[in-house]
Amino acid sequence: MYEYLEGTIAGRTAARLVLDVAGVGYELCVPLAARFPASGRTRVWTHLAVREDNHALYGFPDRETRELFRVLLSVRGVGPVLALGILSGLAREPLLDAIADGDIRTLTRIKGVGKKTGEQILLDLRDKAQTLRAQLAGAARAGASLPGPKRDKNIEDAVQALVSIGYSEKEALKSVERAAETVDEKNLEELVRAALAS
Repeated sequence: MYEYLEGTIAGRTAARLVLDVAGVGYELCVPLAARFPASGRTRVWTHLAVREDNHALYGFPDRETRELFRVLLSVRGVGPVLALGILSGLAREPLLDAIADGDIRTLTRIKGVGKKTGEQILLDLRDKAQTLRAQLAGAARAGASLPGPKRDKNIEDAVQALVSIGYSEKEALKSVERAAETVDEKNLEELVRAALAS
């Protein structure tokens, strides 16, 4: 229904983006630490997921990542929330490498991906991975790195990002605090990725 939206960024957290398009604010679910500008105008490639009780708009910094999200949706047992979690847990190129190489261990390290789901991803996508990698690898991520907010706000945003993909608040806080001991907590992207790996 929507190919992309172009407007001004009105709000941003690790997992949410609010885009003002001609005075209408669109809330989009985005991959953790996706590279969007901190402010100003931007284009967001979108996917609308419609269910009986919910309409959710998903946003991506480039068309290639949006297409990979849609490819993941073709896997049996993978819905929009899990597909977004997979793209949050592993960047696009390493994800394609893991699928192409049949690397089940890397896939199952992603939050929410168990052995059964990982095997289904490999079964459904492994033969396509080389083609996908060739199609997607060349595109650069749009936007710039997120600025580092104050520590308290940064930790809060990272915790909320993990909660949005299925962590309990207690588990998320513990993971983020542990990650903050090993990476620069002023860099939200590093903090979230380290928390996911902890």
